[in-house]
Amino acid sequence: MDRRHILSLGSGAALTGMLTSSAFAAPKDASTLRPGRTLSAAEFGVVGDGSTDDTPALQRAMDATFLHEHPGILTIPPGNYRISRTLRIAPRNHMTRNSGIIAHGARLISTIEDGSNVVELESNATVRFVLVEGLEIKGSGKDGHGIAITCEVNGKYFYNFCLRDVFVQNCGGDGCNMVGNIFEGQLINCYFRDNRGNGATFAHGKNAGILSAVHVFGSIFGGNGKHGVEMRRCYDISFNGCYFLLNKQFGLLADNGCTLLSHCGFENNHEAAKDFSSGDAGIYLRNFGTLVGCTAYSIYKQTGLIRTYIATQLTMVGCTGMGGGKAKGAGLAKLSGNREKAQATLIGCLGRVETENGFEAIEIAGGDGGMRFGSDWRSRNLPRLGEYRLWVDAQGRLRIKKGAPQTDEDGVPVGGA
Repeated sequence: MDRRHILSLGSGAALTGMLTSSAFAAPKDASTLRPGRTLSAAEFGVVGDGSTDDTPALQRAMDATFLHEHPGILTIPPGNYRISRTLRIAPRNHMTRNSGIIAHGARLISTIEDGSNVVELESNATVRFVLVEGLEIKGSGKDGHGIAITCEVNGKYFYNFCLRDVFVQNCGGDGCNMVGNIFEGQLINCYFRDNRGNGATFAHGKNAGILSAVHVFGSIFGGNGKHGVEMRRCYDISFNGCYFLLNKQFGLLADNGCTLLSHCGFENNHEAAKDFSSGDAGIYLRNFGTLVGCTAYSIYKQTGLIRTYIATQLTMVGCTGMGGGKAKGAGLAKLSGNREKAQATLIGCLGRVETENGFEAIEIAGGDGGMRFGSDWRSRNLPRLGEYRLWVDAQGRLRIKKGAPQTDEDGVPVGGA
């Protein structure tokens, strides 16, 4: 289905009821609830003293907020809320009005030890305009994901959402895990630190669901047990002004490409590596990507900004990679890819660039100035003057030919007859 057509779904639809798997009943006067109402978790008996089990009261509050025909905004007062089992929101019918949770100063302290997630939002409907703001989650280390958002139903979509000022640490799984038909959303000023899985995972659904058009601004992914961010199969995510540091493995693992990385920093990732020689780059990228103004710095085990296998196109503008101390050999990029179809262009970048398996890149105004093109007659990156191609043959002579060369001895030496 065309994504533009998806936008029309629910935009004029009547608001219908919502169901949840919670064991707690809805308020008896639910039919009187008005659209856009605001509820306080205090109305449902939360204590927030860090020792009282606030799970039942918070679940009742979430049910009252999201269960009905008219979803609302739930405010959670500042405090420490002990959570002993998953807090679950499970829309099953269209929800197309503003709704969400505002929780500045509220910390959920998980005591879950069976691998269950702390907060789950499972959308089995088309759901829009959900905001989660100011919520902090401190995991037990034996729970699952801090926040898990899924929509894996054909023809159902979760979009136009926002996570803002959300802080998730010490969970046994990922800080944030998003899977399925999730798109046109934002993560702003979020902090995912010291989780045993990834800081965040973004993925297409295994059975249904395409994740796309997600934008991440000014967020931190640090000290996580696996990667700062892992993108599984999906690629249409942009990271703007984000920082990836001290993760056990990659700062970013993108196995199918990444639409945009802009002004992002990668520092001292690969903490699980034995030493610098067994470390790796801040980013591992396959297929394609665009990087603008990104930086990498390491004094331990991170070897550079990016390592790639490019199938189509890589563009890097104004990026830098360097190191000091034990990582003084760190550089910018290690590039490989499809020699016949892939293209890598680096403009105004600083740091050592290595290529593998005969792959070549175009470098413009790099660390040593000038321009660097491919030199082998088979390269896709030969310099062109109109219809003419230039290359260096096996004897070190500059040769020229109108059209693409067919052999190393094709054309004529420059200056020859």
